Amino acid sequence: MTYETVIGLEVHVELATKSKIFCACPTAFGQEANTQCCPVCMGLPGALPVLNRSVVDFALRACLATHCRVSQVTRFDRKNYFYPDLPKAYQISQLHQPIGTDGYLALPEGGRRIRLREIHIEEDAGKLVHDPWDDVTLIDYNRCGVPLLEIVSQPDLRSADEALAFLESLREILLFLGISDCRMQEGSLRADVNISVRPTGSETLGTRTEIKNMNSFKAIGRAIAAESSRQIEWLGQGRSVSQETRRWDENKDASFAMRAKEDAQDYRYFPDPDLPAVVIDDDWLERIRNSQLELPAVKRQRYQAAYELSAYEAAVLTTDPALSGLFEQTALLSGRPRDTAAWLMGEFLQAAKVRGSRPDELALKPADLARIIGLVDAGEINRTAARLVFQKVLDEGADPDAAVDAAGLRRLDDPQALRQAVQA
Repeated sequence: MTYETVIGLEVHVELATKSKIFCACPTAFGQEANTQCCPVCMGLPGALPVLNRSVVDFALRACLATHCRVSQVTRFDRKNYFYPDLPKAYQISQLHQPIGTDGYLALPEGGRRIRLREIHIEEDAGKLVHDPWDDVTLIDYNRCGVPLLEIVSQPDLRSADEALAFLESLREILLFLGISDCRMQEGSLRADVNISVRPTGSETLGTRTEIKNMNSFKAIGRAIAAESSRQIEWLGQGRSVSQETRRWDENKDASFAMRAKEDAQDYRYFPDPDLPAVVIDDDWLERIRNSQLELPAVKRQRYQAAYELSAYEAAVLTTDPALSGLFEQTALLSGRPRDTAAWLMGEFLQAAKVRGSRPDELALKPADLARIIGLVDAGEINRTAARLVFQKVLDEGADPDAAVDAAGLRRLDDPQALRQAVQA
């Protein structure tokens, strides 16, 4: 018997707000432990939450970008469970009236639509820090109350490749809309992966397992492959798959059972009595719609039509907002979009890779790159010399013309100047 894998994703996205969802505490990453919390996000008696309006704005942008039906009235619920990183012993989330439902996201290859069940707003929990040397676990509450979107797909994905394509497309949308920085290494984007298998051709879903808090695309791909193989092997042996939550061990390349998988009723959801309903009127939604930034898929089409780039070039240049912005500004200044694309996809991205940096962390001005392209186009320097100048500009912030003259790289075409250079 052959089996197919069925995958659903629950993607948790930390929003790029300056303050938390229900209080004024900052959300900066990497600060000293327990220095960014207050009575509200710690759940102390008498502290009352006040909703950050920017959180709803970001949620609406995500809903519109993923074709969700926006709820005119959305409410918050309490999700009750006890865990050390949750000081209130409940999480403020949305169950009954999430902000967005029934959306979809099209995969880049073939355009197949992956349905989204819902997008809802919730708050993040704290972070457990395990110290293996002293055999203790410490708790950092800085992350408590950081605003999250949870984007929940239907079980429409059928392979690790499809799941990763979905996540990459979603990441691009969130980045280009400024909703999140999506830095997986910092926990800004993480996913719970629900996996089941069923006989090929069957419409009945198998028993699912959930692998929690995956924070790298590589690990997600390997976890899907491993868990799918494990379930198929168990069914082949006549054993049943248990509905459970599992954790992924990167070193052992395997998942391990944590606990039985809970259902909604296990969390005893009820409406949060401290937060009123949020009414999203037409004016609010229209304001968000009119200020929505260009989506990556639309930008790629424009690059191919306006700049005559290939589909591959357009795809590479729209993987990061900073890279895309640098391309557009440099192409405008230089008037040579194809050359601009070549420089950015070649020397620039190579420099970022060598340094282990993101495009926005490299100090390259559009005017400087445009000038380098202009010097090559005018025949004043050759491509080899241009690469040396590029490195000077990138490493030292040098002026392109000054770097050319300081290194004596400018091409001499005047016979008298050539004669003087030889005699010198």
